[in-house]
Amino acid sequence: MLHSRHRDARTATLFIDDLASRLKNRVQVTTDGHGAYLNAIEGVFGCDVDYAMLVKLYGADPKEEETRYSPAKCIACEQKIISGNPDPDHISTSYAERQNWTARTNMRRYTRLSNGLSRKFENHAAAVALYYFAYNFVRIHRTLRMTPAMAAGVTDRLFEVSDLVGLLEAEEREGERAA
Repeated sequence: MLHSRHRDARTATLFIDDLASRLKNRVQVTTDGHGAYLNAIEGVFGCDVDYAMLVKLYGADPKEEETRYSPAKCIACEQKIISGNPDPDHISTSYAERQNWTARTNMRRYTRLSNGLSRKFENHAAAVALYYFAYNFVRIHRTLRMTPAMAAGVTDRLFEVSDLVGLLEAEEREGERAA
């Protein structure tokens, strides 16, 4: 099992390999300044990617007693083009950061300093899958005025929770037939 605290070369390569397996076309990738991504992206994508790093520079740490959970203030961002021809207007980690914030806000398992953890990896994976199904297929997003799956052209209809139940039942029946 991989934990978010394992920000090492192995975890970066597993993550980037999984990402690449889900893509059909050349993409632009932006990472933070963590060095493990350099080798992972080059090893997985080779030169078939437009890759940039966004390195944030932070000021002095705030006094811990006064602002116990506050991060240091970001005073500058430096864009570094690593390979290919990334569009400077799209060198950003904001979408990933926003998605992480949304997940932490909506899933108790990701709420910091809470007891909403999963004791089993399978339960954690199931909870995350349920959340993202609802997020992408069931919930109409105010800015899109439709679900993200509809906006991406993955589906042309609004799903309901009963659709998810039907998918799960179909998978169970398929598993029983295979056994």
